Amino acid sequence: MSRFQNKIVLITGASAGIGEATAYAFAREGARLFLVARRREQGEAVAQRIRDAGGTAVFHPADMSQRDQIGAMVASCVAHYGGLDVAFNNAGIDGAFNVDTPDHPEEAWDQLLAVNLTGVWFCMRHQIPAMLATGGGSIVNMASMAGVKGFPGSSGYAASKFGVVGITKAAALEYADRGIRVNAVCPAVIRSDMADRVFGTDEKANEEEAGSWHPMNRIGEPEEVADVVLWLASDQASFVTAETIKIDGGLGA
Repeated sequence: MSRFQNKIVLITGASAGIGEATAYAFAREGARLFLVARRREQGEAVAQRIRDAGGTAVFHPADMSQRDQIGAMVASCVAHYGGLDVAFNNAGIDGAFNVDTPDHPEEAWDQLLAVNLTGVWFCMRHQIPAMLATGGGSIVNMASMAGVKGFPGSSGYAASKFGVVGITKAAALEYADRGIRVNAVCPAVIRSDMADRVFGTDEKANEEEAGSWHPMNRIGEPEEVADVVLWLASDQASFVTAETIKIDGGLGA
């Protein structure tokens, strides 16, 4: 079953990790992909792998802390494909971890909010009108378990991700009767460059420490998040909006 045959799908943070895995998953189901990231070489490589496998994908470089680049990104997607059906606002940074709130660096705080929160808001600011122009669509925002549950030493990251949950719910209610659904995913620790930065690059130690956070006693895989994103974006979730779906191995129970 190709749930996204010829659907136009925009993914930010598509050059690695969850964004890359989600791009491949959408491509396998027939989507036409507009991939966005700061890292041009890695992003182009993802788009090329999709094309080599018979899919449709283009890459567009953009920085989610730069508002003019976000507007240009959506405009370029619409110009290239003729519209926008699905957006996965996945791009984000981790900033400062294991730092008490009074000691959190101001520059790191500002950058976290600029990318993780204001960046998502600006994405929706442009994506929603594009979707309205063609009859509706689905937006999935990347939040985090740190957006629904407190963790010490992560006040900046938590502020940005709790904010994503809030604007997701607000936008979902604003457009619930106008054909646009807006949801968020809240992963716990997922195998990624971010996990390596937080828990270290030693694979065994990383798996043991990060995995111990979860009742399932392992860390998650990017493909497991991708599966949930695709479900939320699909017609199978047609009566689901304003939700924050935890992908956490039982951490938030």
